[in-house]
Amino acid sequence: MTENINQNPEQIARDKIDEMLREAGWLVQSKKKVDLSAGKGVAVREYQTDVGPADYVLFVDRKPVGIIEAKREDEGHRLTVVEEQSSNYANAKLKYLNNDPLPFVYESTGTITRFTDYRDPKPRGRNVFSFHKPETIAEWLKKGKSLRERLLSIPALDETGLRPAQIVAVNNLEHSFKKNRPKALIQMATGAGKTFTAATFVYRLLKHADAKRILFLVDTKNLGEQAEQEFMTFQPNDDNRKFTELYNVQRLSSSYIASDSQVCISTIQRLYSILKGEELDESAELDNPNENSWLQNKISKNKAVPVEYTPKVPIEQFDFIVIDEAHRSIYNLWKQVLDYFDAFLIGLTATPDKRTFGFFNENVVSQYTYEESVTDGVNVPYDVYTIETEISQKGETIKAGWFVDRRDKLTRKKRWQQEDEDTEYKRNDLDKKVVNPSQIRNIIREYKKALKTTIYPNRIDENGDYEVPKTLVFAKTDSHADDIIKIIREEFDEGNDFCKKVTYKIEEDPKSVLNRFRNSYYPRIAVTVDMIATGTDVKPLEVLLFMRDVKSINYFEQMKGRGTRTINSDSLQLVTKTAKTKTHFVIVDAVGATKSKKTDSRPLERKKSVPMKDLLGAVTMGVADEDLFLSLANRLIRLEKQITEKEKDKLLEFSGGKNLKQITKELITAFDQDEIETKAQIEIDKIPVQDQTPALIEEAKKDAQEALILEASKTFNGELNGYLDNVRKQHEQIIDSVNIDTVTKSEWETTSVDKATEIVKDFTEYLETNKDEIKALSIFYNQPYNRRDITFKMIKDVMEKLQLEKPLLAPDYVWDAYSTLEEVKSKQPKDELTALVSLIRRACGIDSELKAYDTTIEANFNKWIFQQHTGQHNRFSQEQLDWLRMIKDHVVSSYHIEIGDLDYTPFDAKGGKGKMHQLFGNQMNEIINELNEVLAA
Repeated sequence: MTENINQNPEQIARDKIDEMLREAGWLVQSKKKVDLSAGKGVAVREYQTDVGPADYVLFVDRKPVGIIEAKREDEGHRLTVVEEQSSNYANAKLKYLNNDPLPFVYESTGTITRFTDYRDPKPRGRNVFSFHKPETIAEWLKKGKSLRERLLSIPALDETGLRPAQIVAVNNLEHSFKKNRPKALIQMATGAGKTFTAATFVYRLLKHADAKRILFLVDTKNLGEQAEQEFMTFQPNDDNRKFTELYNVQRLSSSYIASDSQVCISTIQRLYSILKGEELDESAELDNPNENSWLQNKISKNKAVPVEYTPKVPIEQFDFIVIDEAHRSIYNLWKQVLDYFDAFLIGLTATPDKRTFGFFNENVVSQYTYEESVTDGVNVPYDVYTIETEISQKGETIKAGWFVDRRDKLTRKKRWQQEDEDTEYKRNDLDKKVVNPSQIRNIIREYKKALKTTIYPNRIDENGDYEVPKTLVFAKTDSHADDIIKIIREEFDEGNDFCKKVTYKIEEDPKSVLNRFRNSYYPRIAVTVDMIATGTDVKPLEVLLFMRDVKSINYFEQMKGRGTRTINSDSLQLVTKTAKTKTHFVIVDAVGATKSKKTDSRPLERKKSVPMKDLLGAVTMGVADEDLFLSLANRLIRLEKQITEKEKDKLLEFSGGKNLKQITKELITAFDQDEIETKAQIEIDKIPVQDQTPALIEEAKKDAQEALILEASKTFNGELNGYLDNVRKQHEQIIDSVNIDTVTKSEWETTSVDKATEIVKDFTEYLETNKDEIKALSIFYNQPYNRRDITFKMIKDVMEKLQLEKPLLAPDYVWDAYSTLEEVKSKQPKDELTALVSLIRRACGIDSELKAYDTTIEANFNKWIFQQHTGQHNRFSQEQLDWLRMIKDHVVSSYHIEIGDLDYTPFDAKGGKGKMHQLFGNQMNEIINELNEVLAA
């Protein structure tokens, strides 16, 4: 639509509104040329009412149904103020007609549009992307009651077969609907049955609120398939048929949305491409789009491709949208998809971050944490076992002159060569630049040994053999996974079936391998890179072995979630005969994943250099941005110079016969103005000269560019992207078979970050609760100036009460927890009571960081002596200083000194009370009191 520069703002707004109405299927007519029979929906401009002319009156099937109050664009902020005005028109009598009040009322500037359905119980305006279609309004009128009114009469929930947390979630969500809250968030721990909860309320919305269509939105194909499975097996309490026998469930695999589908399952990527009128290759649905740094970077610079009105997918296509794993992909680019639809939004997540709460208007209808799910027996807790090796921690050096293998990453072909220079590698280079088989072997060997001796020692079957619990290994890359599998089979002395790879890229069907892992005896160990990091249930899993680290707290929680599932003993014993019950699972951490710093969510500006994989992913997603096309073209020009003739031939198999030069040329051409004009001119020449208006010429250029963009981007698909991404990476890995690794640590981790937080919290709360009851605590908290009076016996009382009531909060355990959460410079005191005093001082705020109390006393003593000497010029003699040091040592072990203590060890051997009096005279008592006070400061 081109704007006429002579138009005033009101006319510009009207033109935009006319355009929006036409897109939504309305015929726009002036009041002088009214023909209500011309179509199903007619919008008449400036229609006269008994309170003046309404900007637009909407007619459906010749009957008046609604009005539009038009305002110029700069009045967008005032739309709520004009609601009264529009309501007056809706309640007015139309000229020639004896009409009832009109229920559907819009206020619009052509940029911002608000809508109120006055049939609602408490009519409340809401922003909508565009106007509803006439067919929709006819349907609404036929149903009589509005959706929001129908929601009020949903019957009480039959709680049979639902867990308490699921009952709370469904009831609170329905309460939120009844209050007409547009967004709601359900936070539910992984393993607590989020999708089952969703199937329960989706069924109730379809049956009792007569919802037309509900969208179940995911961000990876894998999650979509799982949701489909859940709906297929769901059977409601009040019907003996399955969900899919009662309602049509469609998982979108193209841009076609069936008119009779009541539940649609789709990835957000697919929906975005549908709204942009493009087809999407299924490979774009394999990865979570939130992990694509190109998209993140571009969006942070406000260059997102806007979604436009799509007549075949109107804004009212869905009444409700359920967003699975809502913490991941609903921001930035993807937020537009959700803003497009006029629907209630329901988020499901185990791990929300701050943005998630903000997006859902802080309307958290139920929170069910992992800790609560463990307490309820819905999930199992976990313990952490740490394995560290010398090379995993510090890396190594391959020396010049050594003969080593170099391996091609793609073909796995090896060649032997003598190194001509030293290659130093760090822990982060492992399994990328350098592979050290000994490092992998030592971790696996140690894991096998620890399983039998420590982790699950009682797993001996009737033949006297050890039965390995079901184990999932997280590897860094496909190549790393292959190395791990080979070594696991060797070290455990087992065949191919014992250990398998489960990723999207394996030759075997990943789903069948996953099913065998879940339900059959073999494989005992599965190695994955990505596929079962999120959202995939394997209930008999008892061990997660981390051989890759992750920095995102959400992703890490998802990975941990693979092990939390409960399983009944019979089902567990079907796949693991020697297991009695699943009371917990074990994280074996070989890379420090449980201790590494995690971030809330991926930062937008991750790094200036965007990975090739992300550029390829964005083009495949249908993003048409000049920066993107040119960045990718530049990378491919460089790549063309690097790859071999053999690799160039291989590439043709995936690109539909196009070579890299051709692909690159197409990417550049798509934004080359000369090329666009040349192509457009061919079409323009077909039109008679007198009809060649500037608008038409612009349109031809736009069409020409779109055709060039499509031509360039449709070359890219999952296979080609995978090939380009891998072929460009450093071709070879050095195989360091010379440096032999050694295990430096193999033990239960007393604490890990999340447990540490819990322990510190428990400890602080325990002290707070008992601060008035236990004398020492009462002094620390309520009268800190009396700390000099705290005695050894008082501290012992605290310790005994703690051991009796909270045995888990042993000082060394709490100390470890603090060390995990903050930098603790002091070494832990050997003496438990001293550690306890140190912890109490930290918890109640006397010390701002955790410090060993004995070193605090030492520091306080030195400071005091220094002050005495500077203030009074060497106040003490050497003999007096030795005596004062004895007093300080006594306070270190007993926290307090009294005159009477001078008659006992070590003072009695040096002359006791009398000797001190001889040394210090009348100042003796004063010095003892002063030291008690100063040392305890």
